[in-house]
Order: sequence, then C-alpha cells, then structure tokens
Amino acid sequence: MMNLNVEQAVFLRDMLLPAIEQEREATRRVLAAVPDERSDYRPDPKSRTARDLAWHIVATELDFFKGIADGAFGSTEEAPNPTSSIAGMLELYDREFSAGAGRVRELTGEQLVSPVNFFEVFNLPAVMYLTFLNNHTIHHRGQLTAYLRAMGSRVPAVYGPSGDEMWSGGSESEDCAAAS
Repeated sequence: MMNLNVEQAVFLRDMLLPAIEQEREATRRVLAAVPDERSDYRPDPKSRTARDLAWHIVATELDFFKGIADGAFGSTEEAPNPTSSIAGMLELYDREFSAGAGRVRELTGEQLVSPVNFFEVFNLPAVMYLTFLNNHTIHHRGQLTAYLRAMGSRVPAVYGPSGDEMWSGGSESEDCAAAS
C-alpha cells in the first residue's frame, strides 16, 4: 500500500480537487451536447448508448465522491438513471457534484490517508481515488465525444479548439495566440 503522511494527503486533495472541478466544466459541455432525440445512439451493439454512457460518467463521479467521503465504496451496481432527459441529468450532476466535492474538501488529513477498500481490488488511501475519478471521467468523456458527430451534434472544445468550437469564439489563430 502507498504510504502518505497527512500533509501529503491534504496537499494532494487540495491540488486534485480544483483540477477535477475544472474538468467538470468540459464534462458538462460534452454531456450537454448529447441530443435527447438521438441519445439511444451506439456505435456498435457492444457499446453503451450515449445516454447510458453519459449516465455512467455522472453516476461514477458521484459514487467516487461518496466512497472517498464515506471511507467505503458501496455496491458495484450502478444506480439507475432517475432522469428522462440530458437536461435532467445535468441538473442532478450540478447539484450532486458540488455536494460530493464539498464533502471531500471537508475531510481531515487522517481521513484522507485512511485506506479504503475498492471492491477487493485496491486498498489505497482515500485521497488516491481522486485520481481514479478524474481518469475515469476523462476516458469515458472521450468516448462520448466520439459519438457526438454521428448523432448530429457538435463537438465542444475540451483541451483546445474542436472542429466545431473555438476556445474563445474567435478564429483558430486567435485562440492559439491566446493560449500561448
């Protein structure tokens, strides 16, 4: 198991949580780009539908926050999507993400270094699961982004301009100049 002291754990939390909150903005733009009328799209029969993939992103982020804050992860079963629209999913995401991040922000250093069992696969200090949360979201957000054009939607800018959206709404050369 990874050995962290209390100060290191607090430092990690205070570094990772703002980064996760920043990633949330990109995730939110990608989720909002999923058109309800085409959310049953899947690129292959083995793939999740866009709606299911969007819900997986939201539900898993919220589950990670809960598991970290509670010091225990619950069921491996994903909670059923309680919403019937992408807008409803975004409302839930906005409300619950802030609450979950707030709970993690309030953890003591001792709670952050406490080992948390992750379904008998990992037993890491609680704070380390913030990296799992972030990486998992980025992975599935990339999958969902690849669905968007096929669904007739536009791909939002994430880490730079996309073919559909500039960073600042200006020309690509203006965006690149502003980023440097």
